[in-house]
Amino acid sequence: MAQSPKRPAKRPSSRGSSSSRQRNRPGNGSGRSGSAKVSASGPRTGTFTTRAAILLSIVLLLFASYTSSLHAWWQQRGEIQSKHAEIAMRKDAIDTLKEDRARWGDSAFVEQQARERFGWVLPGEVGYRVIGADGKIQGDVPTLDEPAGPRAKPWHDSLWGSVVEAGKAPKKKAQQPDPDAVIKPKKSSG
Repeated sequence: MAQSPKRPAKRPSSRGSSSSRQRNRPGNGSGRSGSAKVSASGPRTGTFTTRAAILLSIVLLLFASYTSSLHAWWQQRGEIQSKHAEIAMRKDAIDTLKEDRARWGDSAFVEQQARERFGWVLPGEVGYRVIGADGKIQGDVPTLDEPAGPRAKPWHDSLWGSVVEAGKAPKKKAQQPDPDAVIKPKKSSG
């Protein structure tokens, strides 16, 4: 019992006229009905417009949501790149500081810095400074920073003093002259 393969049903050719297509449709009858029916090729303005509006609104909604997501992604990408650049810059700064620290461990470098910055000399050497006609030292004069002197009063006394000052009545300002009176010339009588 071998079954024969099923063959697809033949479609009617599209070479026929549109009236023959309407006649072959079920429920159409002979096509000469007295009721007015809209043909399939007629425009459907109501459904086409609402469908198009719905489709357009969906496309716009998707575009807006993807645009905001794309903008956030682009902004975060820029931030990541700036952070990578900042990390590279800080690594370079760390390397420079490590090199400086290693240099300060060398006694010859420390000696060189003491000679340049402070004008120090070794025992047996003679140091020279050029003094101008006005009695001031000419050229680069290395100086040490002033040591931090003792505070006049502790911080809590300064804080309490500001609280006391805030409780006082405000001082009255001197009255300033009226700008219009200064600008306008006075009329002289006579």
